[in-house]
Amino acid sequence: MAFEALGEILDETLALPVKDKVYVVPPPSAATGLRVQAIMQAAAVAADGGKIDDAVLADAAERDMYRDVLGTAHAEMVADDVAWPTLKHCAVTAMVWIVQNKDSAERYWNSGGDPSRLAPNRQQRRSSSAAANKTRSRGSSSGTKPHQGNRAGGKKRAPRQ
Repeated sequence: MAFEALGEILDETLALPVKDKVYVVPPPSAATGLRVQAIMQAAAVAADGGKIDDAVLADAAERDMYRDVLGTAHAEMVADDVAWPTLKHCAVTAMVWIVQNKDSAERYWNSGGDPSRLAPNRQQRRSSSAAANKTRSRGSSSGTKPHQGNRAGGKKRAPRQ
């Protein structure tokens, strides 16, 4: 068995429907992919209160990240006079695709970028956990049951024969 060419087995584009047009985002270059990974990692560290890598963020500030992640679709969107929030949503979706995968990008896209819509709502969580957990829980296992070998007064009972 031989390895197949990746172009034949991977769908390396991202199709984003905006109104009545579909913009096709080409795969990013290796350099862009690595830069997006580094920036997203730095953002996650910063969000957790960690030290920010200034070199990574300075590099991001020097470049037009949205243009890089959207590739040729960026110029199309600008030529079509796409609204800024739409272009931004497309670019962030492409970043999620680059860092994670198409399924994650689709969830982000369909959430409209609203984090609260990414997580299932309470009713969905309850119904999915209730369906998944049909095993009855056992009673307390804290170990507070009285020891059966002792009677009141502290005397041990002789075993029956």
